[in-house]
Amino acid sequence: MKQYFEQISRYIDGQRASMLALWEELVNTESGSRQIEGVNAVCGILRREMERAGIHTRVLPMPDAGDMLIGEWNTGSPKAPLLLIGHMDTVFQEGAARENPFHVDENGMAHGPGVLDMKAGLVIALYAVKALAAVGWNERPVKFIFAGDEENLHMFSNAKELFAAEAKGALAAFNFETGYMDDRFVVGRAGGGPARIDIRGVAAHSGIAPEKGRSAVLEAAYKIVEIESQNDIARGRLMNCGVVSGGIGENTIPDACSIRIGIRFPDAAVGTEIFDILNKAADRSTVPGTTAELDLSRVMQCMETTDGVMALFKHLKQTAAACGYGEIGCFQVGGLSDSGITVACGVPTVCGMGVRGAGSHTAAEHAEVRSLYSRCVLAACAAYTLGDDFAKS
Repeated sequence: MKQYFEQISRYIDGQRASMLALWEELVNTESGSRQIEGVNAVCGILRREMERAGIHTRVLPMPDAGDMLIGEWNTGSPKAPLLLIGHMDTVFQEGAARENPFHVDENGMAHGPGVLDMKAGLVIALYAVKALAAVGWNERPVKFIFAGDEENLHMFSNAKELFAAEAKGALAAFNFETGYMDDRFVVGRAGGGPARIDIRGVAAHSGIAPEKGRSAVLEAAYKIVEIESQNDIARGRLMNCGVVSGGIGENTIPDACSIRIGIRFPDAAVGTEIFDILNKAADRSTVPGTTAELDLSRVMQCMETTDGVMALFKHLKQTAAACGYGEIGCFQVGGLSDSGITVACGVPTVCGMGVRGAGSHTAAEHAEVRSLYSRCVLAACAAYTLGDDFAKS
């Protein structure tokens, strides 16, 4: 096995210039979640590189979001595929790459919008498969799923459903999200995101005909008290009614009000409790004549720390020691990712496989260049040694 690890490492060492060039091209191609043309341009670049590497590609179009890219390699194998997943969009606004183009400083840190979250990870995933092909490995299929609108939680698309359909039946998944400088990999993520309750009442003049009005704002107040009273911080059941908007003036009984609610939950069971609380609050009216609708479309599933997830991390940890990467650890984080989708589909997933760095989602975002190569070696070696029975070892 050691000789194959050495071959993989030599291959990656020989590809450093091309990996760095692709990373630069991706970072300098702006792809904020609502810059749909930019996201699709990144998709086109990656599709070009996949096709050159013998990876069959499909693009799943999203009418009002960046497209989803599917890559499939070694499809002749009857085994369950390994998934390599990520996203092509960033949080940055138009012009960010002009103001802060890709560059590497004197300390070996790369800078630029999305340099860490997560364009380096896309490069790592691609070159891990190229390394496997270079050493003649063809034990199982590998499938890429790269979303185009993860940063806004797929709010304008059906990407979550398509992602789940593409992931179903896979053996395991590596998500090439932001890596951490202390070499801890992510084995659990909270679920959650923004929810919204829109309330409708009846407008009326508050002085002339108050009896004709049905206050949506008053109904919102009742719902807020009901929801917030059921927070359970110790168990991680969190519902924050953070933004309330309604009404047009003091002399008009308001006929509309919206409550924007940030929710977080550590596992699917607590998530179900939250959904039940919000549905009951939306369905029950205290102010007669008011109605409400609940929108949970932007809520992301949690990445539960299942036995399968920990078995996959154990495999990664053993591979890191065997291939010379070194000691690694694991932890759970609060941030959301598409790893929640794959774990909910029954696919063990390790997240945070991308380049090491810090400052995600800020102008100070930066990433360690040398980890682009070492993380690629680790991913390729972990794929090389992944057996069907990894969860039983």
